[in-house]
This record gives sequence, structure tokens and C-alpha cells, in this order.
Amino acid sequence: MRIPILKLHNYLLVSIQIDLDDQTAIQFQEDLLSKIHKSGATGVVIDLTSVDIIDSFIAKVLGDVITMSDLMGAKVVLTGIQPAVAMTLIDLGIHMQDVPTALDLEQGLIKLRQELEE
Repeated sequence: MRIPILKLHNYLLVSIQIDLDDQTAIQFQEDLLSKIHKSGATGVVIDLTSVDIIDSFIAKVLGDVITMSDLMGAKVVLTGIQPAVAMTLIDLGIHMQDVPTALDLEQGLIKLRQELEE
């Protein structure tokens, strides 16, 4: 199953509404990077509100997606991180201090605009 990636002005919006398995995560990575390349998007908001659990592989892919997007010139903001996901990321040693976060999609868009204006 593919994760929809929507374009809004110069941004891409992603709301992950399904349980991520390894194949879906890899497909998402490829789809997002391709969409950044084709659209010239300068920012991406990834909404994780519906993600209740995350394993080490999915966490690594998510971290890689953020790094790769940045290398392609698109700033990423994560929104809706659930407490269990936050704890798992830290337990796995995946620290995202440099990644802006927000409580929800609306706040994420505001944060993305602020990040890109700096």
C-alpha cells in the first residue's frame, strides 16, 4: 500500500494513516524523494498522528528520509508524534534534535514556514 503525498504550494504533505511495514516504508522513501525531485518542493510535513508504534527499521528509514530530503533541499517537519513513538526513537538512539516538530498538521505548516524564512 502506498502512502499518499499531497502537494500544497511549495510543500508536500504526508499523513501516515496505516501501520508501516518494511516494504511500505521503503516505498514511501522512494516516492517522497521522487516527488521532491519532480515538484521542487522546499518543505515536507510528515504527520505521524496515526502511528502508534515504530520498530527499529521503520525508525531508521524515517531518519534517512529526513536526511535525504534535507540533502535535496526540502526541510522536514514531523507532526503528531505519539508518546510511545517518541520513547522508542530515544530508546533506539535515534535523536532528532535538529528536526522541527509540531503537535498537529496545522502547527506543522506554520513551523515549516518559519523554518524556511530563517
